[in-house]
Amino acid sequence: MIINGKPVGLPAAISLSELLEQRGYKANLVAVELNGHIVKHSTYASAMLTDADKLEIVSFVGGG
Repeated sequence: MIINGKPVGLPAAISLSELLEQRGYKANLVAVELNGHIVKHSTYASAMLTDADKLEIVSFVGGG
């Protein structure tokens, strides 16, 4: 799997929400693109990932 341009080993059978949690992301503070398509927050738990997937994860940061 590729996450933000870097190869990453993927544990078997993991959902997007589980992966985000394991990597320290807060699901409500990120936008995710999976294989070129934006993933809706409501489907993070049901989106199952594979070794062939490409993820881009963007965190929202406050500031001025």
